[in-house]
Amino acid sequence: MAKLRITLVKSTIGQKPEKKATVRSLGLKKLNSVVEHEANDSVKGMVASVSHLVKVEEIG
Repeated sequence: MAKLRITLVKSTIGQKPEKKATVRSLGLKKLNSVVEHEANDSVKGMVASVSHLVKVEEIG
């Protein structure tokens, strides 16, 4: 299964608490922090809901 590399590129300051919680649950803490997750439906849904804050790359 493919993996996703997710980078936080925009601050969560001023965002709704639900968006902040989603970013936090992905494992992103600080600006420009990077995490890797398996590309399953739950992770894709979380990424879609905060797509304006993160950059996503697919890793082979």
